[in-house]
Amino acid sequence: MSSSEQLENLITEERNPRTYDLDILDTLELVSRMQAEDFSVAESVQKAIPKIAEAVNLIVDGLSKGGRLIYFGAGTSGRLGILDASECPPTFGVDLSLVSGYIAGGKQAVFQTSEGAEDHEELGEQDAVSANINKNDIVCGITASGRTPYVIGALRKAKSLGAYTISISNNKAKDDNKLAAVSDVAIVVITGPEAIAGSTRMKAGTSQKMVLNLLTSCSMVRLGKVYENLMVDLTPTSYKLKQRARTMTSLLCGLSQSEAEEVLGRANNNVKTAVLMSKRKIELIEARKLLSKCNGSLRKALAD
Repeated sequence: MSSSEQLENLITEERNPRTYDLDILDTLELVSRMQAEDFSVAESVQKAIPKIAEAVNLIVDGLSKGGRLIYFGAGTSGRLGILDASECPPTFGVDLSLVSGYIAGGKQAVFQTSEGAEDHEELGEQDAVSANINKNDIVCGITASGRTPYVIGALRKAKSLGAYTISISNNKAKDDNKLAAVSDVAIVVITGPEAIAGSTRMKAGTSQKMVLNLLTSCSMVRLGKVYENLMVDLTPTSYKLKQRARTMTSLLCGLSQSEAEEVLGRANNNVKTAVLMSKRKIELIEARKLLSKCNGSLRKALAD
């Protein structure tokens, strides 16, 4: 099957009958028509919830065993993976290496397109090797088409190395699905034809961002990085995050802002530790030991 025949089979490459007249609309109508297409994206993601939950369980299992979550993608999909990975350390206080992303064409492709790199499975295999993937890692391939060679190569190599594999795509395969064949969990979100035919940075990309948010956020909740609905493991490296840490400590401990700031200082700016020190009337070393005993869960440590 030729590449052109494969593309013709993809839903994301089809023409959208609701947007045939984009080029003759006035600006208000143009913006309205294109934005109207976005309303269906969340519903499409909702239909994939069972598979997303299955993927979250895989991620939690792998990370609990000391593994990492590693994204592979090309173009928009690769950039979205890198974006999601970069937001995990400040939000959940995890190490920079816990969640990472690779893009076809290397780091320069984040800022400047390198479209040809996505056409080579061997480049994905090479990046998977350079990532030093092991059996506890979770490798997630992101591609709207479900057929990007770079992503298939990366997942195939990761699977051969014993890693868990997940894929996110936006097309049902009408023929063989190479990506699904190398995925332990295949998340397929059917967003349909784009407002501009083939421009998968639009609805397909939006759906991928939603799925990635769910994968990491829900995994971090399961791993004890969230208490109630508060990001108690954040890394307070900016004024906004320092203020957020102080507010959370104040709220959870019934302290004034100044009292919360004082206990946070004694807790090395860690909200979980500060809350335990305040509510359990213990010192830093004891609070850390209690958190370690409870696998980082503040809820369990407070009830211990």
